[in-house]
Amino acid sequence: MANVKGKVLIIQGPTASGKTSLAIQLAEKFKTEIISADSRQFYHEMSIGTAKPSEEELSQVKHHFVHSHSIHQEISASQFALEAKPILDELLISHGAAVIVGGSGMFIDALTLGLDDIPHDTEIQKKWSLYYETEGLEFLQNELARLDPVYFSSVDRMNSVRLIRALEVIELTGKPYSELRKGTNKHSYSIERFGIAWNRSDLYNRIDQRVDFMIEAGLLEEAKSLFPLRNLKALNTVGYSEFFRYWENEFNYEESIEKIKQHTRNYAKRQLTWLKRYEDLVELNPYSDNLLIEQLMKQLNVSE
Repeated sequence: MANVKGKVLIIQGPTASGKTSLAIQLAEKFKTEIISADSRQFYHEMSIGTAKPSEEELSQVKHHFVHSHSIHQEISASQFALEAKPILDELLISHGAAVIVGGSGMFIDALTLGLDDIPHDTEIQKKWSLYYETEGLEFLQNELARLDPVYFSSVDRMNSVRLIRALEVIELTGKPYSELRKGTNKHSYSIERFGIAWNRSDLYNRIDQRVDFMIEAGLLEEAKSLFPLRNLKALNTVGYSEFFRYWENEFNYEESIEKIKQHTRNYAKRQLTWLKRYEDLVELNPYSDNLLIEQLMKQLNVSE
């Protein structure tokens, strides 16, 4: 595929690490726009629990794929790549650079590196779907942990679709799913990838503080408005599913909040595991006297 000239600037990493603010500063430096690659910020019905950029932040720099879809239209990584690639290419042509920000590594890879050519077999997929219906989610989790612990360490373990897909491919090919998902740069983009290297304990504290802020901002009320639609796959999301279980009398209110914090920390851990696959990742130091944007621009050899 022909190379589209221009820099693809990726701010990637775990939730609550400060990606949004840095991405906005970076987009302003390059006078370009932002493509959000957060697989839950797409949905306009979910705002507080997905930590979307504020109205003020959205007004500073144009964001694509924030408030862009409905939860009734779930977006896969391949669909995101299909919709986002023309926007990315246009930004590279018209602005010379584009900023991609998000914690959904699979979506970022699908857009920037291209999708791997992984086989599919409907009958095997149906078999694992039937296992899910009869044996439950835990059965799929245990099987994937046994057959491909590498992929299991990074996958969203509550997402039955991804578990079934991985088990289907493992049975079909006889190889771990993780080995087949290498993600080579099929589009030949010039990629600069950055993360923010918080100490684990500090990151977890930031997560807990963010959850407390979400509760104060009205997450309970937002989740309650979505409770009738709780069976939609898009709503199988941390911050919402815990409150759904509260209304189903599985947790009390305080337990629900603690579960949100715990599950968000677990998600961040999987995001950090995903980052280990990138040899080109440049980690920025949030403890330095130099601002993150200053460190980033220095890495790019761009004067302030």
